[in-house]
Amino acid sequence: MQLGAPHPERWNVSDLILFLVEHGGGRTRPLTWECLAFVQGLALELSRKVIGVVLGNNIDSVCAEVAAAKVQEIWKVSAPELETYNPDCFSAALCQIIKPAEPYAFAFAHTYRTIDFAPKLAAALNVGFISDITRYRIDGGRPVFTKSVFHDKLAAEVSFCAAPPHLLSIQIGSFPGDAAQREGRAPVQEKPVNLAGVPDRRRMLQIIQAMKNQVDLSRAQIIVAVGRGIGKQENLKVAQELAAALGAEIGASRPIVDMEWLPRDRQIGSSGQTVAPRVYFAIGISGAIQHIVGMKNSAFVVAINKDPNAPIFKVANYGIVGDLFEVVPALTQAVKQQKGNG
Repeated sequence: MQLGAPHPERWNVSDLILFLVEHGGGRTRPLTWECLAFVQGLALELSRKVIGVVLGNNIDSVCAEVAAAKVQEIWKVSAPELETYNPDCFSAALCQIIKPAEPYAFAFAHTYRTIDFAPKLAAALNVGFISDITRYRIDGGRPVFTKSVFHDKLAAEVSFCAAPPHLLSIQIGSFPGDAAQREGRAPVQEKPVNLAGVPDRRRMLQIIQAMKNQVDLSRAQIIVAVGRGIGKQENLKVAQELAAALGAEIGASRPIVDMEWLPRDRQIGSSGQTVAPRVYFAIGISGAIQHIVGMKNSAFVVAINKDPNAPIFKVANYGIVGDLFEVVPALTQAVKQQKGNG
C-alpha cells in the first residue's frame, strides 16, 4: 500500500531525520529511547542524520540528557506556551521547525498525546502520516513500514509515494529502548518559535497524577501475567509467589480484571496496557488476540497452559503444557534455589 498522492510542491529535502523527545518532570521518558532506537536504525539504513527535538519550557536538563546520546544535534524549542501540552501550540511550533529544516522524516512515539496533534500537523504541512509502526524494511532504497490493523488481526505494509517530509509514529514496545546508542556529545541549538498568534482554544486545567499504588507495567522488566486458568481469586497467590521470587510485576488478562480479582492497572491487552518486558510469563492465559496485542513485543515469553492448542503457544519462546498448580510452584522453588533462598 502506498500512502498519499504526489505532492504538488516538491520539497528540497535535507538529509535529516527528526524525532520528538518525550519528557516530564525534567527527565526523558522511556519512550524517547524507543523512538531513538527506531530513527537511529532508519538513519543508518538511509545514510541520514538524527536530530532530537525537545518542546517545552525550562527544558535544559532534558536537552542535556538526550545530548549525551548518539545524535548529531539537539534542537531546543522553548516557549512559555509549551509549558503544558496544547495541540495547537505543539503543532504550530513543529510546523515552524519542520518547514525550514525540510527533513526526510519526523518520528515520535504513538501516544494519546501525539495522535492528538499529529493529524493536525500532517494537514498543516500537507504531508503523509503513517502511524503505529511495528517494524520496517528497506526495499530499493525506500523504507516500507509495517503496522497492525483490525486490532492486530492483520499486518499492513505501507510506504509513501508523496514527497518528504514524512510523519511516522512507532508502536510502544516495538523498538527496544536498550538498543538506542547513547554514547555521544551532541551540541544543543536553540530554535526560536513565535506562538503569539496561535488561538487559545484548549487549556490544560489540571494534571491528575495516578494513585501511588498504581503500576506502570510498560516499564517492568519481568511480568508474571495470569488468566482465567487460575480458577479463583485465592489461587492468585501461586502466581504472586513466583513474581516475588523473580522480582517481577503481576499482570492479568481482561477476565481477571473484569471479575475484580486484580485492579484495572494490571490489565494487559488492547483495552489495557501495552508491555515489552525482557521476560513475560503467561500463566493460564489462552492467548486471545486482544491480549496478544498488549504483550507480543515481549523479548522472551514463557507460556504455561494445560491446553496444548492454546493460541498463546504460537507467540511463546517456551511452552509448558501442564497443570499450572504443579508447574508454577516447582518453578518458584527452582528460582528460590537458584538465588540461594530456598
